Amino acid sequence: VQLQAFGGGLVQAGGSLRLSCKASGRIFSMDTISWYRQALGKEREVVAAAVSGGAPNYADSVKGRFTISRDNAKKTVYLEMNSLKSVDTAIYYCNVYDRVIRRNYWGQGTLVTVSS
Repeated sequence: VQLQAFGGGLVQAGGSLRLSCKASGRIFSMDTISWYRQALGKEREVVAAAVSGGAPNYADSVKGRFTISRDNAKKTVYLEMNSLKSVDTAIYYCNVYDRVIRRNYWGQGTLVTVSS
């Protein structure tokens, strides 16, 4: 299974982007989906996460601005990002946990740059 993340790019502060992360190969379940980000010189941090059937959780820094969602039929995870700030500049990584076979998958990362 491979996860391919795309949708990153350069956007002005206050703008929006939608990241997508599509799984290819035989994935049995997308039980837990999440997005992480890593800014230059900083550690990777979780931005949003959602367990299947449960309410999503967000980092305080993105609450009210970011929305995580999924389309199981398309094996795709999304991150809608609004009101972007320069501090949101980072490489964003998607993560999917398949509880059926207990495997954790990472996407390759997509760069989001927010200009002020």
